[in-house]
Amino acid sequence: MDDLESLTRPDDAQVAALRARMEAASQRRLGRSLALARLDLGGSGGCGLELAALGGLTYQLGRYGLRFVDSPRQADVLLVGGALTRTMRGALDAAWATMAAPKWLVAIGDCAVDGGAFKGSYAVAGGINTILPVDLIVRGCPPRPVEILLGLRALLEANAD
Repeated sequence: MDDLESLTRPDDAQVAALRARMEAASQRRLGRSLALARLDLGGSGGCGLELAALGGLTYQLGRYGLRFVDSPRQADVLLVGGALTRTMRGALDAAWATMAAPKWLVAIGDCAVDGGAFKGSYAVAGGINTILPVDLIVRGCPPRPVEILLGLRALLEANAD
């Protein structure tokens, strides 16, 4: 049981270092916390579950200067999971269009990157990068919440002015 907990619970020292770096990067870039919106395009739902875990008590996004919002209109970052189906392309376009600049698009999981397990299906239009510019790719099926956090930190640091 201790081994499992060590895999899922981040180390306190790592959490403190990650929080400090993310706060500094978000303050330089935006001067406030970073708002995240999620959009699930379809698929197995695994990435959605990992994003839900990221928003839970274990990771406490607020300590990193991150928070989930209900609408893309309020978001700085759009986290997209699932395979881009032909029927959901309009939803992705609409969500992206409602966001104010500066804005970033993050592909969460293999399905969002290239269709993943659903690649080649008649219903799948490909990866989200075929229609919108992707700023960050977090690979995995599904990626762990800590990998998503590390990716968001890298994105902030790369775009800090």
